[in-house]
Amino acid sequence: PHTHLVFLKTHKTGSSSVVNLLHRFGETRGLRFALPQHYQFSYPSPFRADRVKGYSPGPAATSFHIICHHMRFNRTEVQKVMPNDSFYFSIVRDPGTLGESAFSYYRAVAPAFRRAPSLSSFLANPSRFYQPGARGNHYARNLQWFDFGLPPAREPREVAAALERLEHDFSLVLLAEHFDESLVLLREALCWPREAVDTFAHNGRRRGQAEARLSPEQAAQLRAWNGLDWALYVHLNQSFWRRAQAFGTQRLRDEVAELRRRREALAQRCLRGGGPVPGRAIADGRLRPFQPPGRTQILGYELRAGLAPAEHELCARMATPELQYKDILDWRQF
Repeated sequence: PHTHLVFLKTHKTGSSSVVNLLHRFGETRGLRFALPQHYQFSYPSPFRADRVKGYSPGPAATSFHIICHHMRFNRTEVQKVMPNDSFYFSIVRDPGTLGESAFSYYRAVAPAFRRAPSLSSFLANPSRFYQPGARGNHYARNLQWFDFGLPPAREPREVAAALERLEHDFSLVLLAEHFDESLVLLREALCWPREAVDTFAHNGRRRGQAEARLSPEQAAQLRAWNGLDWALYVHLNQSFWRRAQAFGTQRLRDEVAELRRRREALAQRCLRGGGPVPGRAIADGRLRPFQPPGRTQILGYELRAGLAPAEHELCARMATPELQYKDILDWRQF
């Protein structure tokens, strides 16, 4: 099994769910995480090795197994921290839905979003609200392109060159819209056991909350406004399905069905009510997810009463939000 892993955690793509399974895989095997001093690697600045807690440069540089917290990708600096045989992967999402999620989640920190009275108003004339280079406005346009650390691109050849570089850097990029298929392909690429990719959805909103507010026309407008992200997504979508075809269509369907069966069984076994609940209603602060400023409510999980100790440990780790889990790992290492 691969144990040297670089996961570029992109924003609003389902990446928190991937981080949870990486946390659990590493913790149960005693692997060493490259952790930020706080909760991100000085994002939105490009990643620097000296932002890793416990890192020492030079011939005796500290070696880590997994890096998976928010950063703006910078491969040269990541390579100072991670072994040469590390497996690089990430996850992307259609900007037609990611843009709505970002508008809702980052309303308080992105000036372009804060100044707009609604998403409809913003999309009617984005340039009226958006000022390039303003602090926080990287959330408002081409957020995935920014997270991947790709250079500004205006001409088609510049876009193509950037995407070629991305393909060289990352062995696999998952798709948020096909999350379960992504987990199956990831498991095979990493040579992991099936249970290692069991995970609950983290940092999500109530089902239907986004879809009720987003029309097909708005989705098209978001793709047009986030043109670099759309080019990135289309390119990586094609790469993903080529890989899926090589894996085998029927085999992939069977593996996804088994993954979903295990997840449902774990939810019934672990969770009060068998699924997510509003974060603010969770009594145990160790399981209560961070709530962003504003009206967006992030869901989390409450555990069933009466779980046996070993079962409680498994269920609690699957339900633990990333900020609290990062603190657990930090305590164990330092």
